[in-house]
Amino acid sequence: MATPSARHSSKAEELRKATTFHPSLWGDFFLTYQPPTAPQHACMKERAEVLREHVRNMVKGSTELPETLNLIITLQRLGLDYYYENEIDKLLQDVYNSDYNDKDLNLVSLRFYLLRKNNYDVSSDIVEHSESPLAKEVSFSLRTPLFRRVGILEAINYIPTYEKEVTRNEAILEFAKLNFNLQQLVFCEELKHCTVWWKKFLAKSKMTFVRDRIVEVYFWMNGTCYDPRYSHSRIILTKITSLVTILDDMFDTYGTTEEWNESAVPLLPEYMKGFYLFLLETFNSFEDELGPEKSYRVLYLKEAMKRLVLQYSKEAEWRDEDYVPETMSEHLQVSMESIGSVALACAAYVGMDDVITKDILEWVLSYPQFLTSFGIFVRLSNDLVSTKREQTADHSASTVHCYMKEHGTTMNDACEKIKELTEDSWKDMLEQCLALKELPKVVPRTVFDFSRTTDNMYKNCDAFTSSQALKKMIELLYVEPIPE
Repeated sequence: MATPSARHSSKAEELRKATTFHPSLWGDFFLTYQPPTAPQHACMKERAEVLREHVRNMVKGSTELPETLNLIITLQRLGLDYYYENEIDKLLQDVYNSDYNDKDLNLVSLRFYLLRKNNYDVSSDIVEHSESPLAKEVSFSLRTPLFRRVGILEAINYIPTYEKEVTRNEAILEFAKLNFNLQQLVFCEELKHCTVWWKKFLAKSKMTFVRDRIVEVYFWMNGTCYDPRYSHSRIILTKITSLVTILDDMFDTYGTTEEWNESAVPLLPEYMKGFYLFLLETFNSFEDELGPEKSYRVLYLKEAMKRLVLQYSKEAEWRDEDYVPETMSEHLQVSMESIGSVALACAAYVGMDDVITKDILEWVLSYPQFLTSFGIFVRLSNDLVSTKREQTADHSASTVHCYMKEHGTTMNDACEKIKELTEDSWKDMLEQCLALKELPKVVPRTVFDFSRTTDNMYKNCDAFTSSQALKKMIELLYVEPIPE
């Protein structure tokens, strides 16, 4: 009788030939991207700089509490707040320390929302006992956070809304439009770079079975690091996420544990050799791009990837042995790491400026409680939309299956419980973030932005695999400039 591993080896070979994903919706579209002429670009940047400083003076001159709170939330929703981080931090500190009219419930609610969003430890009691519409919305945000929206998508959606507001500020509106269009130029250049890299990978690896989703991956990672300063992070994240996706597919569907016992290239299965060599080449390119002072960071990324592969291997053993973990807890010990969240957080930090130190990268690899909750959030979000799709192939059991086995429930009941646990993990991140005040703000913010964009990808379906759901959002971000 054939062993489970032998049966799977035969089945894996069939799947390599038969399993297909729909082709890229974008083809070579971003390879042909042409930026505006140099004089046009220079004119746009010059006008944006004038407007940016005009708005800075408005921020510095804001003294009245209602005006200050409304200005801050407007800048955040328009995607302009990162230009004024220091000024906004000072305003929020003043807001936190100052007296206010606790009878004005809209003011109370907005104050609570902005302080909580910016990691101030404020009591929700006064909000939970108020009756204003905004108060109810913010109170609900304690269970389903109001700030779950992806920043870059919120900007493109809010700009036309702000334009219709009677109280709009024309300088802020003009700056928001111009800033978005300038960002779009940067993003399209990065997309072109990543598309060239991806085409090179496909040609070298000869992998025909992978999901051709480089544009969708960039869109996903763009939501994680949309600040224009973090170009390196977006590019590194996009490349690493693309490679992690391929690794996941190979372990999950195409490979067997027997094929992964040797690491030497000559002994790898044929379809792995090109991938492995290209992975090493990509790591080398990261070191060159980061320069001698920051190239050490790539060592941490390599270590994170090694740990990820170990967890993939464990899941492959479960699958080959038809093993379903007895409890959700047992499953999550492996799967909250195998979802790749820590490796991708590490990739984001590797590309950032000097604020990221060795101590921070050591902290990431220590898998602190904050990142554990992050991994659980991403894992459960993924499993909710992928479990039914993966029933058609030979996959390891998901958290949904484990919950069904542990509690004897139906799949629908298990999914409802997983939704609750997903929200619990978000609340855990919020609570744990309050203890991270010694870290630079960009560290927890990147994790929350990653969680938001993951939530967007998995909200109603697996939009990464079935990427038609993202087409309109991608067009809005990268194809259609905002009329000025």
